[in-house]
Amino acid sequence: MALFRSLGDPTRLAILRRIATGEARVVDLTGELGLAQSTVSKHLACLRGCGLVDYRVEGRQSFYALTRPELLDLLRAAEQVLAATGEAVALCPTYGSPAGRVDT
Repeated sequence: MALFRSLGDPTRLAILRRIATGEARVVDLTGELGLAQSTVSKHLACLRGCGLVDYRVEGRQSFYALTRPELLDLLRAAEQVLAATGEAVALCPTYGSPAGRVDT
């Protein structure tokens, strides 16, 4: 369940999409995504904790990359499911709206 919670945040998805194109430093992500350094670092820590990204150190810089390339297949499959059922998912009385969400 933690995997899907980690993927449920739009900022983390944006970071993953960017990193899927190649390694990135925090400074790269802040500039490209228009996010604060603290925000990017917090989300990278979450993604690292889930084992989805890791980094390598080169000098004083850290370069982040996906640890599991098959994650891209999962995201593609989710996009296909949402394309087919998106409106039904968005209108789901349990999970579709923030007011109706149930934490499990």
